[in-house]
Amino acid sequence: MGEVQFYLTSLNCDTPNLGQVIRLHWGVENGLHWTLDVIFSEDACGVRTGHTPQNLALLRRIALNALNLEQSLKRSNRQKSNGAAMDNNNYMLTVLTACLWQHDDQTSQPACQ
Repeated sequence: MGEVQFYLTSLNCDTPNLGQVIRLHWGVENGLHWTLDVIFSEDACGVRTGHTPQNLALLRRIALNALNLEQSLKRSNRQKSNGAAMDNNNYMLTVLTACLWQHDDQTSQPACQ
């Protein structure tokens, strides 16, 4: 027997479209949380008090965005994260620099916001 789930929504759409919306939502959620757990072991973090869990979650997302923006190494984000941690700060500065400015043809603007 399959799993049954119930959803409550105010959207005015038919069943196939609602199913697509639900699948897209969970695809993003599962992809982001899986990535954060693999790269930063987020599920193993034992911090549970005060504002610390939210602050750490925000820092992990900023770090993930910085790793995504850094393109000098063609490696996975996990490999980039490990490289930044073990390279006497040289690669870490490369990652942080990639996050600071996004260059395009006409203007430079902050990339990580």
